[in-house]
Amino acid sequence: MSAAPLPLALAEVLARGDIWRGDTLASLPEKALPSGHPELDEELPGGGWPRGNLTEILVDRSGLGEMTLLLPALARLSAEGGWLALVAPPWLPHAPAWVEAGLVLERLVIVKAGKQAAWCCEQLLACGGFAGVLAWPEAGVDAKVLRRLQAAAEGRATFTWLWRPVSLASTPSPAPLRLALAAGEGGLSVRILKRRGRPAARPLHLSIARPGRLPRALVGPSLSLAAARSAVTEAIA
Repeated sequence: MSAAPLPLALAEVLARGDIWRGDTLASLPEKALPSGHPELDEELPGGGWPRGNLTEILVDRSGLGEMTLLLPALARLSAEGGWLALVAPPWLPHAPAWVEAGLVLERLVIVKAGKQAAWCCEQLLACGGFAGVLAWPEAGVDAKVLRRLQAAAEGRATFTWLWRPVSLASTPSPAPLRLALAAGEGGLSVRILKRRGRPAARPLHLSIARPGRLPRALVGPSLSLAAARSAVTEAIA
């Protein structure tokens, strides 16, 4: 016996991107951005990175291949003429490798924000001129700041990624999508902590080369000195 069709009004409600059935993944009203990793896209609502919402990526240290995870999507945005912003990045991007990955450095903006990273991210989202914003806010940003960032991102045509410590994995967040990354055997382990739809059953293991194992590192080592942070702007400008 086939299931009875849903009433029209209910079907229309379930078609919204912010409403979904508990046994399925949400569909998104805005077109998602393919991650470049098919096995990950299968687990992301809409089949890719969500537009107009925060995505949190939690890591315990840099150099895991975390930027390699995003480079295919960033290259696609760059190829379409979009501007990209890195807010308070803790490392020096390896410019030749980013160019080789397909990014146009002339449309890459580095913002040395310090403790104002969250505020700068909010202003960049509000201006509406960026296709992608990546921010590394201070570990102590509270839920109020995160809700403000989600409100700034919501409904806009911008893809927004926040990088935060994995120690915050159990802390509630308004971000609709949260991923925790760890070094995996021969690649990267991706654990989906939160998504719109049914919970993820298990971590994904992606075949992503870690920078230390590449002839050309896609990202440099973590930088902690203020002088090193200043070099980022000079290197990309």
